[in-house]
Amino acid sequence: MTLTADDRAAITDLINLHGHLTDSGDFDGLHEVFLPDVVYDVSDLGGGVIVGLAALRDAALALGEGNPVAHHVTNIVVTEAADGRARALSKGIGVDADGTTGSVTYEDTIVRGDHGWRISRRTVRARRMPLTF
Repeated sequence: MTLTADDRAAITDLINLHGHLTDSGDFDGLHEVFLPDVVYDVSDLGGGVIVGLAALRDAALALGEGNPVAHHVTNIVVTEAADGRARALSKGIGVDADGTTGSVTYEDTIVRGDHGWRISRRTVRARRMPLTF
């Protein structure tokens, strides 16, 4: 499979949409970004592996005021995968209510289905040190 410019734009929009939905509390809209059985791995942040949209919503609600007030995504790099999927790497910046920030790397596996591209797996890796080797 060759990713077209339209595929790349759709995947980029998909990744960008996550922060808008999350920050506005529109958890019902997450089906526009993730598959219903998404595997969302936040083990590196101490949150374990979350499976499914309902569990993802519950985890965000349980975190409550511990959630960032803003999720920003940048540096999106999309690559083709041999199995008809796409892979994406992006950088996330979270802004907390007290003004502190944190940086993560999102590692996404993205599949195309009846409703377009959706993330089937996301691994979130915290950036804690510069120039990680």
